[in-house]
Amino acid sequence: MENDQNGVVQRKPKVKGKHDKPKPWDDDPNIDRWKIEKFDPSWNEGGMLDVTSFSTLFPRYREKYLQDAWPSVKSALKEYGITCELNLVEGSMTVSTTRKTRDPYIIVKARDLIKLLSRSVPAPQAIKVLNDEMQCDIIKISNLVRSKEKFIKRRQRLIGPNSSTLKALEILTGCYILIQGNTVASMGSFKGLKLVRRIVEDCIENKMHPIFHIKILMVRKELEKDPTMALENWDRFLPKFKKKNLNQPKPKQSKKKKSDKPPIPPPQPPSKVDIQLETGEYFMSDKVKSAKKWQEQQEKQARKTAENKRKREAAFVPPEEPAIQDNKPDNGDKNVTALATSLKKKAKEYGKQKLIENVNPEAYLAEYGESSKKKSKRSKS
Repeated sequence: MENDQNGVVQRKPKVKGKHDKPKPWDDDPNIDRWKIEKFDPSWNEGGMLDVTSFSTLFPRYREKYLQDAWPSVKSALKEYGITCELNLVEGSMTVSTTRKTRDPYIIVKARDLIKLLSRSVPAPQAIKVLNDEMQCDIIKISNLVRSKEKFIKRRQRLIGPNSSTLKALEILTGCYILIQGNTVASMGSFKGLKLVRRIVEDCIENKMHPIFHIKILMVRKELEKDPTMALENWDRFLPKFKKKNLNQPKPKQSKKKKSDKPPIPPPQPPSKVDIQLETGEYFMSDKVKSAKKWQEQQEKQARKTAENKRKREAAFVPPEEPAIQDNKPDNGDKNVTALATSLKKKAKEYGKQKLIENVNPEAYLAEYGESSKKKSKRSKS
């Protein structure tokens, strides 16, 4: 508060925020505020006050690969003063700080490293996340779609034929992308990771096809090369895609048939207590009830024993033999005699016909002449 010449009290203009004051380096064009400076160990010579550790589980199929690649992971983390442990019994990986750790944020980077290893990212690629310029993001996509068939179809849409869509996204966003199971692991800059997350979620939720995102990114990349377009609005150059809903004919709804159920519901069947009240069993003592129950069990057991005995004895009962049908022999003999007579008759006819065919007229006449001479000589004598 200040006093004027006239004695009027003037208040200072209020500043929004306690520490929101103009600073000399705010308008300095030589300062790059987005640049991440490399950590210097001299900034934290005392080290960490307490031990910080993170652990994560990994699937069983990654066990053999992690066992082989663990020495390289261990040596990479040792440079930053981080210890790591691979527990094959529990199936977990653990990273923790030591007295030699100087960078307080490196433990978070180590946590991201073991997460990427558990999601099937190769060890040489996952180790790059320890650099300050490299960040990572693991996107869970299984809970975005309920239907399993739709989920598999849209995940394949994100990969593309021969992984062409995935490679195009990697080139345009400048990020490493790996789709494994129910998650998408990506590594790159903050700007690229934000793009990848939006593209993946739009694809799985069926908002926009990845090809349309690729087209937009390609146009943006070309516009960035032109310095004259830096201050202009790019919306008129970017393609606009609208989701088309085709008016499909609705299936005809079949008319509901009138139900045959009567308007008045049937009477409710009697309950167990009602039956006991009718038979008088409800008022019996526990001793009588147990005796009656034992009697029923004995009868049931006797019926069951008799049935089992009948089944056992059924195996020893001989089966009924089929009755032999006696063929009448008279009919057979008659048939045989009739057949023999017809055959003899046919043989005679056939022999006569053969004789007629083989007769020589000259020989027949000569034989006939000789026989007549012999007869005449016999008559003379």
